[in-house]
Amino acid sequence: MSVSTTTSDFIPFSQFIHEFKSQLKHLFHVRTDIDQLSIKRGMPPFILREIMSSNPLATYIPQQYGGRGGNIHEGLALAAAASYESLPLSLGFGINWALFLQPTGKYGQEETKAKVFTDFLNNRKMGGLMITEPDYGSDALHMKSSYTEEDGKYHLQGTKHWAGLTGWADYWLLTARHKNGDGTLKRDIDFFICDVSAPDQNIIVEEFYENLGVYLLPYGRNHIDVKIPAVQKLQPESTGIKMMLDLLHRSRMQFPGMAMGFLQRMLDEAVSHCQERQVGGKSLFAYDQVQQRISHLQSAYTICSAMCFNSSQKAGVENNLAPHGLEANSVKTYVTDLMQSSAQSLLQLVGAKGYRLNHIAGRAIVDSRPFQIFEGSNDILYIQIAEAIQKQMQRTKQNNILQFLQQHELTEHAADRLKKLFDFELQLPLSQRKLTEFGAIISRVVAMNLVLKLAASGFQKELIDNSLINIQQEVSALMGNFKTNNTTAYIEGYEETESWFDCYSRTS
Repeated sequence: MSVSTTTSDFIPFSQFIHEFKSQLKHLFHVRTDIDQLSIKRGMPPFILREIMSSNPLATYIPQQYGGRGGNIHEGLALAAAASYESLPLSLGFGINWALFLQPTGKYGQEETKAKVFTDFLNNRKMGGLMITEPDYGSDALHMKSSYTEEDGKYHLQGTKHWAGLTGWADYWLLTARHKNGDGTLKRDIDFFICDVSAPDQNIIVEEFYENLGVYLLPYGRNHIDVKIPAVQKLQPESTGIKMMLDLLHRSRMQFPGMAMGFLQRMLDEAVSHCQERQVGGKSLFAYDQVQQRISHLQSAYTICSAMCFNSSQKAGVENNLAPHGLEANSVKTYVTDLMQSSAQSLLQLVGAKGYRLNHIAGRAIVDSRPFQIFEGSNDILYIQIAEAIQKQMQRTKQNNILQFLQQHELTEHAADRLKKLFDFELQLPLSQRKLTEFGAIISRVVAMNLVLKLAASGFQKELIDNSLINIQQEVSALMGNFKTNNTTAYIEGYEETESWFDCYSRTS
């Protein structure tokens, strides 16, 4: 079964997405068993061939190059359709979209991007991004991959790892720093399009990782020693670092697309199980604690809907997202926290049978967990959120959190609903652990603001109201932790003191 589309005459997107959902359902539940497929490494070639037969990546390509147009709302809808059936599949789409096709389209040189887009449309090629290095994960600005210019080409050398689609992608965006004549590296970062099928551009996979979860996608360690033609270098509007921020912030703003279908699946599975499961002579669905858990799942669905609505308006490539780290980081951190907490809730509701990789609940736990780590660990991003707020408060000489949030465009609507929690003076500067806690709080306030904006669009009022209550409860709990003084630290020599057994023996 395949969707009937061509690169020159596309069916309406609403029809395409309907047919695509049907295609995935047939492929994963009739032709194969997704529960068994997902516990094995890699993806059978016929599965990938069938999925790509509908040319889904055309959604991400501009119309002038033969694609559907690269509209953000359509891209998010495609990612959501994929993640309802398979989160790893949606992640694969997201990698191609946000980490390759969008930056190529925005910053690529005309000759190269025309070839790349044609290859994607006609030959079903795929692309990815390599930034992370074994010794420089989150510290990307100090990467050691370098390049020199030789005979009109750029010679890149280094090692990259944890790039999704390792060994699969036909094209890669490679990042490196220019090596000076004395061997030192420039601070700025440059991006290059690598065509692994071209001469001198082959990337050697030194090791495939046994990654925990997202088994359908390959990850590994890659040896880079390639020579890239000058026409394949991306052209930043200002600096390479700002280009990278624009790329990463846009990707983080598009995380809700991958989360949307996944969260809806968690909700649907929970409702179905609890309605059918009988405990103590009545449906599990009738228990108050179960209703609370399902309400949290439904709230996550609503919050993610608000984020998709917002990103559809803001995340287009025509906008420079480099300065918008506060919003992008708030979206990425909270929606990925919601993905993991929703998976945990489903597993709790399903019980023992869900604690298997070949059950959607168990699989959801390990598949959603890395989303809190890659493209910026949530702990680090929460600190960045808090530091951004702290700097803005210091710049405006405003110490009262409530008054500051009431004046900030990302929180102004939500602040009035949280007056009792935020009407106090913030004592600056904050310790790192308090920055992390405060960043988590701000991300929830930003999300509440987005839910209130979604309400104005006509989204179902009951879902909005429940979501606002759940967010407010979560913010209240986080604020309780934030206001509690805690300076605990590691205690040296703990293993040399008496154990509990020694204490029991001595006192009995």
